[in-house]
Amino acid sequence: MDLSTLKSKRYDINKLVSAAQEASGAKSDNNNRDENLWKPTVDKAGNGYAVIRFLPSEGDVPWVRYWDHGFKGPTGKWYIEKSLTSLGQQDPLGELNSKLWNSGNEEDREQVRKQKRRLHYVTNILVVSDPSAPENEGKVFMYQFGKKIFDKIQDLMQPQFPGETPVDPFDLWGGADFQLKIRNVEGYRNYDRSEFKAPAGLFDGDEVQLQATLNQLHDINTYVDPATFKSFDQLSTKLFEVLGATAPATVKQEVAMDNVAEPAPAPVASAPEVKVSAAAATAEEAGDDGDEDAFSYFQKLANAD
Repeated sequence: MDLSTLKSKRYDINKLVSAAQEASGAKSDNNNRDENLWKPTVDKAGNGYAVIRFLPSEGDVPWVRYWDHGFKGPTGKWYIEKSLTSLGQQDPLGELNSKLWNSGNEEDREQVRKQKRRLHYVTNILVVSDPSAPENEGKVFMYQFGKKIFDKIQDLMQPQFPGETPVDPFDLWGGADFQLKIRNVEGYRNYDRSEFKAPAGLFDGDEVQLQATLNQLHDINTYVDPATFKSFDQLSTKLFEVLGATAPATVKQEVAMDNVAEPAPAPVASAPEVKVSAAAATAEEAGDDGDEDAFSYFQKLANAD
């Protein structure tokens, strides 16, 4: 990416706000840890701190988003897969969750909560300060995060109170560093105290350093490359291997019939978010905490078995 080109096409914050609202409101395969993916380090107590700077990208918006599932079924096997809903396609587990949720049976709904999808965002960042891993400082990585941090980005771009000025955190000249403050709250990572610093130009606007940073950007679109997703048929097969006989027979039959008679539709370019019924959305979003570390966590458990 060329610095002069970026300066001439700096994001229209109103369009960026609209894209953020669309991304949060809709309610590669990088299954192996990517060396270009940065993760904050936490101590034994589960606490951590770092300062990062969100960076722009070549696309219309500087992030991509995707959903995945990770759970262990009654067969003892794991289902750790990215959801086709990320591509605007029907997903067999999404369909199953909708049917289970609509049954009205609390046991079915509890099963949905265990196998719900999880939302992730990926963007480029510059690591400004990383006390636990200082070798990362000054380098550009991809960073994967969940809904809670994305909400803070939205709040900065679209402040709620009078007198607050909208800030584009991805802007090199008018953006702001982000202080990532991680706490362990009841066994889960908590980001509530994380916050943006006052807006300031990155490297004080030094164009040599800015261009050097842009030259390090990674292709975040690898996370939503259709080639990194399994097909509807493959996911269906995997799903029933994991659930086994515990999946309601009628549901198994219906999903199997849908799989044969109605192949998954192609993605709709004009609508990246999935259009689902209110009931289906309720099923998918039940208890969704947007935990960005869940996928790698489930992988570690699966590998340990």
